[in-house]
Amino acid sequence: MEITFVGAGNLSWHLAPALESAGHHINEVYSRQLQHARQLVSNLYDARTHSDLNFADSPSHLFVLAVSDQALEEVCSRLVLPENALVVHTAGGQSLRALEQWMAVYSDVPVQTGVFYPLQTFTREQSFMAFEDIPLCIESADSTTEDKLVRLAQDISHTVYVITSEERKALHVAAVFACNFTNHLLALANDMITAEGMDFDLLRPLIAETFHKGLDAESPADVQTGPARRGDLKTIETHLNYLGNRPQLAEIYQLLTASIQRHYHSNR
Repeated sequence: MEITFVGAGNLSWHLAPALESAGHHINEVYSRQLQHARQLVSNLYDARTHSDLNFADSPSHLFVLAVSDQALEEVCSRLVLPENALVVHTAGGQSLRALEQWMAVYSDVPVQTGVFYPLQTFTREQSFMAFEDIPLCIESADSTTEDKLVRLAQDISHTVYVITSEERKALHVAAVFACNFTNHLLALANDMITAEGMDFDLLRPLIAETFHKGLDAESPADVQTGPARRGDLKTIETHLNYLGNRPQLAEIYQLLTASIQRHYHSNR
């Protein structure tokens, strides 16, 4: 496939080289931050930067909108595409219907639309991630377009799903809990222990074992431990007393404790 990337952020940094390595050709990269586009292009075979969103004369057939959920409509409003181009977004929180409506309103030529959503967290300028085991979630209202996107996804991943926008919304929310919230809790734990003059390395074996058990279990709920799981109210009270001068942390502790208690002790 002849491909153009609109956006040169975290996802594009990894997805563009993966598609190129699978035999597809990246023609152009556009980014509001030209330096990001230049950095990405430097890692590709013969792609070039594109200075605006007018792609009327582009040789590409597929246009990957790898921009934030909030920026999608603005990008669509300025996008000029060749006739019958295939436009996909990579957002977890935007529906296919939204992209269809924006392109119907803003595009002067007929285009095909779809979703190409990798369920993973990405960071720019880290080593390129292998996509073989990253779930790729595909959606299109057109069966021919869906087939094209499925074949493209299968070129780089062994795990390809055709899902609806509602299913993708549920996945995205679950991903925020599993990834973003979990990482934030690790950051809070780091702040807490370093404030006492100790090193985060003390927690690393515990964190590693927690994730190892949770991923190996049939359900993470099966291996839940801790005072909330045991119903140890005395320890919980001790912890809340310790957090007495940190009301935000105490609030998070109480909220998660109550959630665990409801899960394991509501029927007792």
